[in-house]
Amino acid sequence: MLIDYWCFARSNSRFLGFGFFLAFMSSAGQTYFIGVFGQGIQADFGLDAGSWGRTYMVGTLASALVINWTGSLIDRFDLRVFTTAALLGLTCACVLMGSVTSPLLLVFAIFMLRQFGQGLSSHASITSMARYHSADRGKAIALAAIGFAFGEAILPVVGIIASQVWGWRQTYYGVALVVLCSIALALWLLKGHGSRHAAHSEALAKRSREANGQVDYTRRQALAEARFYFMLPAMITPSMIGTALFFFPAEIANAKNWSSLWLTGNYWLYSLVSVVTTIYSGILIDRFSARRVVPLFLLPLALSLIVLNVSDHPYMVWPYMLLMGISSGLYFTGFSALWAELYGARHLGSIKSMTNAIMVFSSALGPALVGTLLEWQMPFLVISMMLAAFCLLATAMLVYTLRTPSS
Repeated sequence: MLIDYWCFARSNSRFLGFGFFLAFMSSAGQTYFIGVFGQGIQADFGLDAGSWGRTYMVGTLASALVINWTGSLIDRFDLRVFTTAALLGLTCACVLMGSVTSPLLLVFAIFMLRQFGQGLSSHASITSMARYHSADRGKAIALAAIGFAFGEAILPVVGIIASQVWGWRQTYYGVALVVLCSIALALWLLKGHGSRHAAHSEALAKRSREANGQVDYTRRQALAEARFYFMLPAMITPSMIGTALFFFPAEIANAKNWSSLWLTGNYWLYSLVSVVTTIYSGILIDRFSARRVVPLFLLPLALSLIVLNVSDHPYMVWPYMLLMGISSGLYFTGFSALWAELYGARHLGSIKSMTNAIMVFSSALGPALVGTLLEWQMPFLVISMMLAAFCLLATAMLVYTLRTPSS
């Protein structure tokens, strides 16, 4: 199986490198990076956990509203233009984050980070892999998604150390410079994309002429199906819960009597397991289809939340990270491939921008919900059991949906 990956990666190294690189660069606007600066931001603006979570929610919700339109532009503009715009926007977002002086500007800075980092950069990475590698979609998405895992493993610790040495504002100025310089590398990795897109368009036209039974849904047609709404809870659960868990590392550490550095320092295990799971899930998806691989992906996440209640021993962080990594690896690859399987590739950017908007919305809900419950003095361990129960409910609905023929 790994030989197949190696041959595929060698044959498509530059374009796969683009997917990996853009996924990694999206980290500047991802919760696992922003979250490590939470205590410094709260101190500067006089925010408690609840108000910080709600501030983050407002900025993220604004991003969710906009990305439904901006994400669909990938269907209409050259990928090189789309990528350049996304990285320039992310550069401006980092500069704004470093210079923000009021709570209102903080909301706008979060909106910018979420829109251009977590939103458009990751959207370009995964959508391009799913669109241009139809025969090896699972492997392509898996290899690109490793970029997220690398960001999760490396950057939270780098962020903590950098903020302790230079401060969180100066750290974001440094990130802005890195993102700006990365545009040249991204465009180099996209060299020859014009011929790739032409071949893809010709293949779509040929498939349409042959009328082989594959239906390419528009966004409106996807929304008209009941199965989309039955999949909705499973779609939002990883973003809602994962964002909340990465957003409040200090609160989790306090609840478990761990240090924040011990918790974030073990993100590497989460990322390693996520990478391994991502790689093998890509092979399984290409062999058996995403419809057969995806249904139970939330069960390890539910179990990881239960593990938090078992013991306060510091090494319990390892099974917690391991189980979260399994769910994350399945989610990154599985759902991106699932949309292409269910709805076709022609309007994939439009459909995926809609699902991204929903997931961004859920990622806004998670920190606000958990932050408010913490503000109400609800123990984090009780919150974790509530979230685990939601995982189980979402799993039951997803299993039922994917085993039921479409309407």
